[in-house]
Amino acid sequence: MPDTLPDRLLVWYDRDARTLPWRGLTDPYAVWLSEVMLQQTTVAAVIPYFARFLARWPTVESLAAAPTDAVMAEWAGLGYYARARNLIACAKLVTQWRNGRFPEDEAGLRQLPGVGDYTAAAIAAIAFGQKAVVVDGNVERVMTRLHAVQEPLPKAKPRLKQLAAALTPDLRAGDYAQAVMDLGATICTPRKPACGICPWQEPCEGRRLGIAERLPAKLEKPARPIRFGTAFWLTDSKGRVLLRRRPPQGLLGGMMEIPSTEWSETQPADPTAQAPITADWRALPGEVRHIFTHFQLNLRIMAAKAGPGGRPSGLWVELDRLGEHALPTVMRKLVRHALAKAY
Repeated sequence: MPDTLPDRLLVWYDRDARTLPWRGLTDPYAVWLSEVMLQQTTVAAVIPYFARFLARWPTVESLAAAPTDAVMAEWAGLGYYARARNLIACAKLVTQWRNGRFPEDEAGLRQLPGVGDYTAAAIAAIAFGQKAVVVDGNVERVMTRLHAVQEPLPKAKPRLKQLAAALTPDLRAGDYAQAVMDLGATICTPRKPACGICPWQEPCEGRRLGIAERLPAKLEKPARPIRFGTAFWLTDSKGRVLLRRRPPQGLLGGMMEIPSTEWSETQPADPTAQAPITADWRALPGEVRHIFTHFQLNLRIMAAKAGPGGRPSGLWVELDRLGEHALPTVMRKLVRHALAKAY
């Protein structure tokens, strides 16, 4: 009979673990790929991307050799595009400077592009079996309720990591880390936790005090600001649409876009001043709204046809080939809106 909290949890995990495509894999490349994709993204969203990436680029060397445009296009729609740029940079570094071998310890892993504390700990524990403290949002919620920590997030984060560290076992650290995350994802959920079937129900202070569902406490978030911009739906005599690449740095860096103005706190008085060419621009009805992490973007769309002398910088793309390019989600929304309103 298991007599420690980690033992109880591992018994539950061995019986009820979620079936996920990266579970049971110890190849550091596959573990790294899954963990980068899972940053700030749901499991359901990641599963098809992970499968496609691994099928197309089964090794870190193959990913390092892949054209940047191909990787960015395959990533399109997954969001947080700095992760894709870091993915490429990390694959090249591991291939060129480490002969395709990932560091095995957290300190070495943290030196890789796009690998922070959480991802380094997850790779070290899952791929290399090291005792590493893996703390994500699920783990924080479980620790908060288990110990009835009422200090709000994010202030409570250091204490929650200490509590998680105290429970992390020397053996099966990777399985244990995934078990706690599974517990938070399937039983100790944000709303209506299933305390009656939880393997940690007996020692859980939050359950005992009747406050589990109210935890973790969080500081009130400020209102999300709104930014405005105008996108330019420009077609040529062949019906092709103009795309251009965004600057390599910054939000959506390196991705393809429908040309647009800068995104600012106010709508420009004359948006066509930033249009790719001088043309007979007309406003399409409605607007496209998209939520980023730190702001909401409202975009209106101007449409025009390029005349024989119009030679804007960018790439003319047939409508049925737009899917081949690295268009982020907000740009895909723009495409759908323009197709519905411009014709």
